Order: sequence, then C-alpha cells, then structure tokens
Amino acid sequence: MARPREFDKEQALDAAIAVFRERGFEGSSASMLTGAMKIGRQSLYDTFGDKWRLYCASVHRYAEAETRAHLAALRSGPRAVDGLKSMMERVVAEARQACLGIGSVCEFGRRSGELSAIHDAAAATLQTAIARRVSEAQAEGDVSPDLDPLETTGFLLSNIAAIRLAARGGADDAHLAGLGRLALRALR
Repeated sequence: MARPREFDKEQALDAAIAVFRERGFEGSSASMLTGAMKIGRQSLYDTFGDKWRLYCASVHRYAEAETRAHLAALRSGPRAVDGLKSMMERVVAEARQACLGIGSVCEFGRRSGELSAIHDAAAATLQTAIARRVSEAQAEGDVSPDLDPLETTGFLLSNIAAIRLAARGGADDAHLAGLGRLALRALR
C-alpha cells in the first residue's frame, strides 16, 4: 500500500486562504482547493475534515494573522497617532488583496455561530487595542478629547471595511489613500 504524501499543513492552509479570499466558500471547489494546496482530495479530508472545516480553519488563521498585523502597526511610531496612521496606511497598501474576513461576513453574515465566534474574538482584541491607542492619542493631544474611544474605534473599523470594499469595487490608489486620510482627519 502506498504511503500518503506528506505536506506542510500550514502552507496548505495558506494556499486555501488564497483561494477562499478570491472566491469565497461557495465559489471554491474541492478541486480548486486541492490544486492550490498541492494535496490530494483524501489528504484534504483526512487533515481538515471537509470543505467547511477547511474554510473555518482558514478564516481563523487569516483573522489571527490580520489581527497580529494590525496590532504591530498600532504599536509603531513614537506617538499613538502614528500607530493609528500606520494601521490605516497598511490597510490602504494592501486593500487590493481580497479580505477573507470581510468576504466571510458578506457571504455568511451571522448565520454561522462558528464563524461569528472567530470574527468576534478577533474584533474584541482589535477593538481593545485601537480604543487604547485612541485614548493615548487623546492624552497626547493628537485626537480630539470630545471623541468617545469606543465609537472612534467603530468608526475606524468601518472605514477599514469600506476601504477594502472600495478596492474590490475598482477604486484607484489615490481614492483609497484619500479615504484613509479622511478617516484619520475626522479624529482631530
């Protein structure tokens, strides 16, 4: 009996993420996924269970990576506002790459408790970090003291989603950069 070919699970998952980012859950076939992941259909099922389990694992891995990247951007720069600016600039720079988080929410909304839990956990971490940086930027005099940090966080996260959707809709780089700048200008 032939021994199954070994593969790097993390690399395979990253390949699945790339497919799901572009095509969503419904638009991704098992053959597209196994082709991108460079594994056989049986390896997909043996390792990940089924397409839905693979999708949830992909959304989870993607959410963790995006959250880490946002947190790193927020911590950059000598002042808190520099971190907020860095986060928005990162979003603008990468907006042309489909966002699996937004794609997942658009495709499933809150219908899946499992996906909602993944999104909620990432959102809670990010909301706490952004609100903290907004409060710090207020203390440093760079953000209006009249703004509620949690409302401001919601505003910034909504603008991040809007920038990514605008990019998917074909907005040019100047338009995306302008959206990012306007979001930050609203904090003054």
